[in-house]
Amino acid sequence: MFTGIIEHMGEVVSLQNEAENLYISMRTPITQELKIDQSVAHNGVCLTVVAIEGDIYTVTVIKESLQKTNLGNLKVGDQVNIERCMKLGDRLDGHLVQGHVDQTAKCVDVVEVDGSWYFTFSYENLGNITVEKGSICVNGVSLTVVNSQADSFSVAIIPYTYNHTNFHNFKIGTIVNLEFDILGKYIVKMNQLK
Repeated sequence: MFTGIIEHMGEVVSLQNEAENLYISMRTPITQELKIDQSVAHNGVCLTVVAIEGDIYTVTVIKESLQKTNLGNLKVGDQVNIERCMKLGDRLDGHLVQGHVDQTAKCVDVVEVDGSWYFTFSYENLGNITVEKGSICVNGVSLTVVNSQADSFSVAIIPYTYNHTNFHNFKIGTIVNLEFDILGKYIVKMNQLK
């Protein structure tokens, strides 16, 4: 379980395909604090640490995660939002995030307004919903929805988030990971069962 509050950005140093899996090696300032078998969110995707060597650690991405996320688009040198799982008893500064990405979206607009930014994302409506002022997780970042539509939404980004996540690299056409709010997913499911 995560909060959507990004700790650091990691740098992709190696990508290796093996069968249908992708092994991503990352350099981060927190590598020495990690351990093998630990869960870490990468652009919002919960992945298990499988190797550590110096300041570099490696995670495995399976086929299903490659199909539902933007991790298959990564290149060496790319920046990835990193968050370790939360500890029991910590403050929950974002919202409850599972690290289970529902689908991807495309950035369709970026507008700077007096020192902050509005990003608009469109996505294929697969039954996932956003609500005005509700929570959404974009590339692992816990955010508040603005301008909720059936297949798009916007988020407002403050300078701190812009500078300390990979949002500063987003442009029109950037593909991002979305994890919709778990409560909204339960409500949709309950309505489908009626």
